[in-house]
Amino acid sequence: MKDADARALLRDLFDAALAAAQPATCLAPHIAGLRPPTGKTIVIGAGKASAAMARAVEEQWPHALEGLVVTRYGYGEPCRRIEIVEAAHPVPDEKGRAAAGRILARVKGHGPDDLVLCLISGGASALLALPAPGLTLADKQAVNRALLRSGANIGEMNTVRKHLSAIKGGRLAVAAQPARVLSWLISDVPNDDPGVIGSGPTVADRTTFADALAVLAKYRIDPPAAVRCHLEKGAGGGIEETPKPGDPRLWGVETIVVATPQRSLEAAAALARRRGLEAVVLGDNLEGDARMLGAEHARRAVDHALRGGKPTVILSGGETTVTVRGKGRGGRNVEYLLGHAIAAAGTSGIWAIAADTDGVDGAEEIAGGLFTPDTLSRARALGRDPQAMLDDNDGHTFFEMLGDNLVTGPTKTNVNDFRATLIAP
Repeated sequence: MKDADARALLRDLFDAALAAAQPATCLAPHIAGLRPPTGKTIVIGAGKASAAMARAVEEQWPHALEGLVVTRYGYGEPCRRIEIVEAAHPVPDEKGRAAAGRILARVKGHGPDDLVLCLISGGASALLALPAPGLTLADKQAVNRALLRSGANIGEMNTVRKHLSAIKGGRLAVAAQPARVLSWLISDVPNDDPGVIGSGPTVADRTTFADALAVLAKYRIDPPAAVRCHLEKGAGGGIEETPKPGDPRLWGVETIVVATPQRSLEAAAALARRRGLEAVVLGDNLEGDARMLGAEHARRAVDHALRGGKPTVILSGGETTVTVRGKGRGGRNVEYLLGHAIAAAGTSGIWAIAADTDGVDGAEEIAGGLFTPDTLSRARALGRDPQAMLDDNDGHTFFEMLGDNLVTGPTKTNVNDFRATLIAP
């Protein structure tokens, strides 16, 4: 296969995955089936897809509503009746804290004839940054930065976040009682656990204060004194736990996952088959160290290439982790991709793409990147050592210097990472 054709195919697969998770599309059947309450409809939400979700609700549901949604800077959408606030992600800022406080206040004081419609997607954990009593925004920022560098997975990070929050881990739904609470979620987490998506502000929480302390201990994170005191007090029973499964305050809460990473992978696989390729989906819940997973996938691809056969694309999703030891510019997708390229060692007929479906890999406005059979040789011709750059967690610089980084701008959705390896010997 020609290089230009391989590159175009990989980008088409990524675009097919994005299209399957666009809020206007995936929300449509749920909006059509939603009957208006006899009382008010209050729309609230948070996440990188939440503004696009709010716009879809406004445009497709002809009934009265009002509301407030917080999304990442640059991810806003024009809405008339739902206020859109933009705030920082992945480290929260004051605008996110203020918006979260307003959202919590907005769901209170309604009756059983009112509907609170919650639109939650990935990114809500940082955007709903309302500290628990006794904690400050600076406390949450410090813990967030440490977790992002630690190698903790998303479930572990959100276990801590829930127990430092006044709104996450089901507390938002409790505050909305006795109104009816309906949550529509776009999943960006392995296994689509509603309690992990956005730290589950309307979902019962199975984790505890003791679990949060265990995560900090596992990754040797020394939090601010107020954070440690808060978690230890909670573990000792001095602070009320998050609502657990079976809590009667959550009996009337309905939760629906409207878009998932698996559906996006299936859309990409269907396109690959229409283009005459074999498509293998490894799963939407792959986790672990990013560079190690990249190397594992490279070994699989090299073995397939050496055996020959029909051109094949190998697809996967999930959320890998990166333990930051260097000083470079990186994210989990470019870390995976550079590890993949090094292990593939220039084997002919192998290309790959890895990108975050929200358009942001790490903290950069770069979705991910793409490698080709000559990636390593082109880098060395520029005098750069791929392994040294990987060791410095400098994946963005690596693919940027080759012109192989992937910049999409805000995608207005978020169904986790998308990875595709094309073997066309």
